[in-house]
Amino acid sequence: MANLLEQLAAMTVVVADTGDIDAIRQFTPRDATTNPSLILAAAQIPAYQELIDRSLRESREVIGASAPAEDVVREAIDEISVTFGKEILRIVPGRVSTEVDARLSYDTAATIEKARKLIGLYEQGGIGRERVLIKIASTWEGIRAAEILEREGIHCNLTLLFGFAQAVACAEAGATLISPFVGRILDWYKKSTGRESYSGAEDPGVLSVTRIFNYFKTHGYATEVMGASFRNIEEIIELAGCDLLTISPSLMDQLRQREGQLERRLDAAHPAASEERIHVDEARFRSMLSEDVMASEKLDEGIRGFSKAIETLETQLAHRLAVIEGGAAFTHAVHEIFLLNDLDGDGCITREEWLGSDAVFDALDTDNDGRLAPEDVRGGLGAPLAISR
Repeated sequence: MANLLEQLAAMTVVVADTGDIDAIRQFTPRDATTNPSLILAAAQIPAYQELIDRSLRESREVIGASAPAEDVVREAIDEISVTFGKEILRIVPGRVSTEVDARLSYDTAATIEKARKLIGLYEQGGIGRERVLIKIASTWEGIRAAEILEREGIHCNLTLLFGFAQAVACAEAGATLISPFVGRILDWYKKSTGRESYSGAEDPGVLSVTRIFNYFKTHGYATEVMGASFRNIEEIIELAGCDLLTISPSLMDQLRQREGQLERRLDAAHPAASEERIHVDEARFRSMLSEDVMASEKLDEGIRGFSKAIETLETQLAHRLAVIEGGAAFTHAVHEIFLLNDLDGDGCITREEWLGSDAVFDALDTDNDGRLAPEDVRGGLGAPLAISR
């Protein structure tokens, strides 16, 4: 008898939830999905250092030899995401999901601009847009961006989806795919109720995806449903038959090791009875989301988490760029100072934000305006850093 992973692949598209290229080779999924956290984890693997270094060098060429390191790093994030995506597409026959910077989640115009750039980088590398899904957070602003991008033939994967309002709004916008986060929903309910466990059939994340799937199929929406963020294989078993499931290598291995009969739970041709069709405009979206405490909290938490992963990746890339370029240590030091002290990210450091001594702040604040701009730090630290090199 076929193992559970093989049986699952016969009724559901299995997607690898990893940036680890070797793991993708091992499990041969049809599609793969990545995010900054996964790329950050993959970047720790020595075998991928050349991919990272190549992207940093290419980013330096694009930005220019005299550009500050922080500009090179910002460009490199896009280059690295696409570099990993292209490597993955050498292995999988289907699509790869590449994520827009989560810090743009509430900015429709900036999300559209970033998505177009990522698609452009793929197309420069000979990859057609039909093989790429742009991952966007399921905020109202992100959904509106996806609606515009889909009209341009840029297909979108709406992620960080926890509530029914988000799902319906995505379907009405014509999104190619949504990724409801099963395990994170379970996490919230376990914490809020104090229960230590839920059986697969009563798992709140499983129930949420089941409801969305049956609603979409009953009312004829073309948007695909891809369950994501699993905590155990019981959740996966209960969603067998879903359009797609994105699964970590460790859980795929557990499925591969288990024998037995896998029963189809979801059937697009014969969906279970669902509620009446509704329309979700902005007012209704925000009202429904605010009433869904779990969805509101997990969406905000997810955006913060993905944003922090990007910032951590940027810090690592800045370190690596300094190693590669040698003489970039000065610029890199300035970048590090701002990562540590510019708490609100507005490009200036106030005395309240400054983590060092007042004496150093005063020495750097040569115009006595109570704020440190990058040029103040470069000017103040330039001589001692040059000597220390």
